[in-house]
Amino acid sequence: MRLLHTSDWHVGRTFHGRDLLVEQESVLGGLADLVSDERVDVVVVAGDLFDRAVPNAEAVAVCTRVLERIRGAGARVVITPGNHDSAARLGLFGGFAAAGGLFLRTRIASLHEPVVFEDAHGPVAVYGIPFLEPETARHALGVEGKGHAAVLTEAMRRISADLAVRGGRSVVLAHAFVTGGEPSESERTIAVGGVQDVPGAVFDGIDYVALGHLHGQQTLAGHLRYSGSPLAYSFSEARHGKSVWLAELDASGLAGVERRLLPVPRKLATLSGLLDDLLLDPDHTPVEDHFLSVVLTDRVRPLDALRRLQVRFPHAVHVEWRPEGGRTGELRFAERVRGRSDEEIACCFLEDVRGDVPAERELALLREAISAAAREEAS
Repeated sequence: MRLLHTSDWHVGRTFHGRDLLVEQESVLGGLADLVSDERVDVVVVAGDLFDRAVPNAEAVAVCTRVLERIRGAGARVVITPGNHDSAARLGLFGGFAAAGGLFLRTRIASLHEPVVFEDAHGPVAVYGIPFLEPETARHALGVEGKGHAAVLTEAMRRISADLAVRGGRSVVLAHAFVTGGEPSESERTIAVGGVQDVPGAVFDGIDYVALGHLHGQQTLAGHLRYSGSPLAYSFSEARHGKSVWLAELDASGLAGVERRLLPVPRKLATLSGLLDDLLLDPDHTPVEDHFLSVVLTDRVRPLDALRRLQVRFPHAVHVEWRPEGGRTGELRFAERVRGRSDEEIACCFLEDVRGDVPAERELALLREAISAAAREEAS
């Protein structure tokens, strides 16, 4: 049996305000070609199918078309909800969807009931663990301890008990932060309700564990892996090299796992320097069509910097100002205002924020505002 491990699609997510639905449909729809070319039997999505609990109509339409393409290519699909999804909404009509080869494993109470697939060597039991929010899940599972380790340990105890009776090969989908995993800037924390880390030993005895939540592809053990997100959702993922895992199960269990790279619809890059230099330097021509994060080092904060950058770099989406040479040491508020008039405090604030003193026209406006405030206070 050949299994394609994916996770964290986050359909409907934007990138610094830019819509990504076209790019998401292009990359995710391309999974159907992998299914066909690699003779994949089952595609799994280990959580965060959508980016929000109530996805908009456009995101739902994209996801529907992608899943239809994958089914049309011949693979069955198993999906579990992540911390971004609504398990109740995702599982709606799950019983009917299963008849068409789409298996939605969204209920805590039935996490020990696998989807069973057959190949030439017999059955393969695929267990889907929905994201277990600790405080909610501990009551549903009857767990005394707190945190993700406690609820996942109980979930795996139930799965192991079923597997001991059932026998055969096994796959588990789980959306969690497993100890040793490397996070990026684009995952939402799952630490609410207790410590988020889960030891990898919780999953011992399973032939393959398809993890979701972390957006960088990672191997924690031969059988224990994160597929990562199919697209980059923060500049911290610029060097990830987005891909999926192709796992193969033979008669004795996991036979091997191979990486398959995914296309990159728009590359990410970062630039740093003076605004005028960035706008003119021919060395930056190769990144003109990239998503850009820019650090400006001008001594004075440039006005309307993002709009000016977008004349040359239309996909510049993020700008920071870090003046060359750094800024003066930080003082406490009381030290900053001691012995200064309202006008001096306002001028000091402007200089601190943008690196330059107010112009005469700005000073006149400040004085007028301060005088009006004083008159209002006196009345």
